[in-house]
Amino acid sequence: MANTSRNDRRLKRHARVRKNLFGTPEKPRMCVFRSNKNIAVQIIDDVNGVTLCSASSLEKELKETIAYGGNKDAAKVVGKVVGERAVAKGIKQVAFDRAGYLYHGRVKELADGAREAGLEF
Repeated sequence: MANTSRNDRRLKRHARVRKNLFGTPEKPRMCVFRSNKNIAVQIIDDVNGVTLCSASSLEKELKETIAYGGNKDAAKVVGKVVGERAVAKGIKQVAFDRAGYLYHGRVKELADGAREAGLEF
């Protein structure tokens, strides 16, 4: 395991989880991407291959409200925004795809923010 990087191990976990996780029009997949400085989330319908809505800490209107995109506060705001956008489009349930990241810290805060906005998963 000394030759594999942390991201290689994450990608391996992500591939293993994605074998069984699939977004439908009734229950789309909510996929998280986390970098050191930002966080992004998309709600994806895998059947039709389309992104239904998304949110990121890089968006202009969110950058004005959050000082730094790589912390838990920013993740919670992004989660609330994507939840509100999804509920506005009539999406109530999603399958949470954490993309191999541990359900801890920023990923957990994003999920909590989306739940507060009305999403169920």
